[in-house]
Amino acid sequence: MDIKSENLANHELNCSLKQDEVVVVMIPVPAQGHLNQLLQFACLISSYGLRVYYVGLADYNHKARVRANALNPSDIAKIHFHDLPSTPDFASNEIPTLFNACMLLRKPIASFLRDISSKARRVVIVHDALMSYNVQDVASFNNVESYIFHCISSFDMYCSYTCEIAGLPIPLEAEQLKRLPSLEGCYSDEIMHLGRRFYAPYMGIRSGDIYNTSYVIEGTTFLELIAQLASTRNKKQWAIGPILPTKRLDHLSNRDNICLVWLNKQHPKSVLYISFGTSTSFSDEQIRELAMGLEQSKQKFIWVLRDADKGDIFPGKARRLELPEGFEERVKGVGLVVREWAPQPEILAHSSTGGFMSHCGWNSCIESITMGVPIVAWPMHFDQPKNGFLVTDILKIGVLVREWEKREELVSASTIENVVTKLMASEEGDAIRKRAEELGEAVRRSTEKGGSSQMELDSFIAHITR
Repeated sequence: MDIKSENLANHELNCSLKQDEVVVVMIPVPAQGHLNQLLQFACLISSYGLRVYYVGLADYNHKARVRANALNPSDIAKIHFHDLPSTPDFASNEIPTLFNACMLLRKPIASFLRDISSKARRVVIVHDALMSYNVQDVASFNNVESYIFHCISSFDMYCSYTCEIAGLPIPLEAEQLKRLPSLEGCYSDEIMHLGRRFYAPYMGIRSGDIYNTSYVIEGTTFLELIAQLASTRNKKQWAIGPILPTKRLDHLSNRDNICLVWLNKQHPKSVLYISFGTSTSFSDEQIRELAMGLEQSKQKFIWVLRDADKGDIFPGKARRLELPEGFEERVKGVGLVVREWAPQPEILAHSSTGGFMSHCGWNSCIESITMGVPIVAWPMHFDQPKNGFLVTDILKIGVLVREWEKREELVSASTIENVVTKLMASEEGDAIRKRAEELGEAVRRSTEKGGSSQMELDSFIAHITR
């Protein structure tokens, strides 16, 4: 966007705002799990009649819309997408790195806030933790306040960060503490640097924290411990998850998707859904082992076979992941391999889906938990090892593919066959599935009137519109 276009957009923005209006501005970090959760939350807030802006670089705003799983197009249409102008530091032919996005968007965001705050009664910023540096100018406006939206579980937040900062113990049994995955190998040096430079120094600016989780999922222990610490610093906290819609999945526009058409022909709870998100890349050797393990298990499956996102997902060609020769022909009728974007929440909500082999990103975890689907946990990095532990060791609604200490080892076809069979075709798997279904039902109830998550969300809305 050039300066003239930006000025025109800001003029239209100012003219359309009302002086007594409360405006909410979403500022996600440009990673798919974050883009998706912030867009889901944007639609949820918009349903209260509030004006919501979704702010980011054009490519990522486009990505959020294209990959808007489980959201009704009419709800997305109510969101005002504001494309930030690229700074001179972004080469015109180069996709910005996460590092660049976290450090070079401060000025355009401040400019946007300056315009919008001059008209609205209050501007409420909801942003990712790693975008804290970019929103630090909220302190310059007397009618702007900010809240961090945590796209991770409160369990991971406490175990990985809070207990270390506050010098508190982790309230788990001794045997569980022995099995709890360490932070070693979870985060790259770049991510750790981003956290130290662009998050930690600006934590005090926020007015509170929002978690895409539920007291039904994580109990009271970790959420309350974090809340106690936050209250000593005069910060508020809300657990408003799950933020994805739980009642309207049958009314969306994906009915003709190949995955859903195929699922319609299968028996209830008979299909294992396999997807490892947008930040995971398998070696060719590991793909072969996974393919052989699935084939040997003789269980029905849908496998979303995609490489990790590399910057811009639209132009150019992604690496094509190769399967063993003849694999797709041999599993025809038993398994479906898809290489395009898949409607994950709708797949998980389908009656034929009986399990989910996942990297355990929190977005995937909470979608699976909400739909009552047990998880075959295969964590790769980031918060995933702690999420996998929460799913398998605490909630007991999943099985683990391999211990975190063995993360560098190739997972053999026989191991994959055994763990898939355990979940999909054993009495132990049936018991795990029953617990997952019961938890999912309880989580969905929590989003209804009088439920804990609905009350938390109502409390947040009441607070920002006070």
